[in-house]
Amino acid sequence: MLELIPRIFVYKFYRTFGFPRIMPMNYTLSLLYNCNSRCSTCNIWKKKSDDLTISEYKLIFKKLGRSPYWLTLSGGEPFLRKDIVEICMELYKYCKPKIINIPSNGLLTDTIVKNVQQIATICKKSQIIINLSIDGIGEKHDEIRNVPGNYKKVIDTFHKLKALKLGNLTVGIHTVISKFNVDDFSSIANELMQLQPDSYITEIAEQRVELDTMDSIITPDIISYCTSIDYLIHRIKNGKFKGMNKITQSFRIEYYNLVKKILSERTQVIPCYAGISSAQISPDGEVWSCCIKAESMGDLRQNDYSFKKIWFSRKMKKERASIRNKECYCPLANASYTNMLMHFPTLTRVFFRSFIKWWS
Repeated sequence: MLELIPRIFVYKFYRTFGFPRIMPMNYTLSLLYNCNSRCSTCNIWKKKSDDLTISEYKLIFKKLGRSPYWLTLSGGEPFLRKDIVEICMELYKYCKPKIINIPSNGLLTDTIVKNVQQIATICKKSQIIINLSIDGIGEKHDEIRNVPGNYKKVIDTFHKLKALKLGNLTVGIHTVISKFNVDDFSSIANELMQLQPDSYITEIAEQRVELDTMDSIITPDIISYCTSIDYLIHRIKNGKFKGMNKITQSFRIEYYNLVKKILSERTQVIPCYAGISSAQISPDGEVWSCCIKAESMGDLRQNDYSFKKIWFSRKMKKERASIRNKECYCPLANASYTNMLMHFPTLTRVFFRSFIKWWS
């Protein structure tokens, strides 16, 4: 992470003064909207797209160059892309990201295990993070995901991925806290943490344009959410972590406390760097500052597959001004972790918690 320090200062300058121009370090590529789950917290499977092809991704990656540090391949269900290994191969060839994160519902056990093994072998200098989504225990998970037998399949996928024992592979579990499971969260977290995933993370269900949930009542009430997340914070503080994992867990505590403040104050609690240090590319090649608003800043297909051309456009400049002026706010995890890297008070707390003492 030390190589990020100079970039942090450049991003802060860029946000304030508009120079020097710099590409983002945190990218999310939505590979498709298609999904084999029918989650109560997500309607993305209803959306249609003309997905970018492997040859188009190759052109995009060549022009992105080495700017990506952290890159998430999302969906829909990413492993429904039959060419996901080829996409990762081209990504690694041209961009060499330090981290490749792939969330999955874990339904396609054999396909996922086979593809992950190939991806980890090809992208040998990247840390491959697979986060399996589990929102309940047993039939409760199946009910939220609306797929019979989902829980059994995702647990099978988890154990088979862990058995790969690849040095650059991290297998985590991800829980979306929603109105459907918030009251059971403590028991859910207890059960899933007993599986000893490499990481256990949560995110709050929210209304997103990308997920087609703008009119859906899925977010838990603030009191219930805070009660649940305080329990998780307590578990983390009393856990025994070493090395990089201790730093990671410190950032987790900061994120969960940040979400509580955002929900309470209904504004940006710390400066948002979406559109500066983080960005998203939709399945059909639109460039977004983030997936909450999912507003197109430009179409890569209409701009010679040049991300840079869209990134430094007049429209993107206007979007940055809007975000800087706090005309939006959200607790989106992916962007929030990048924002925390840019926020020196947060970094100071992480430093003390990680290297001085594990404190409250």
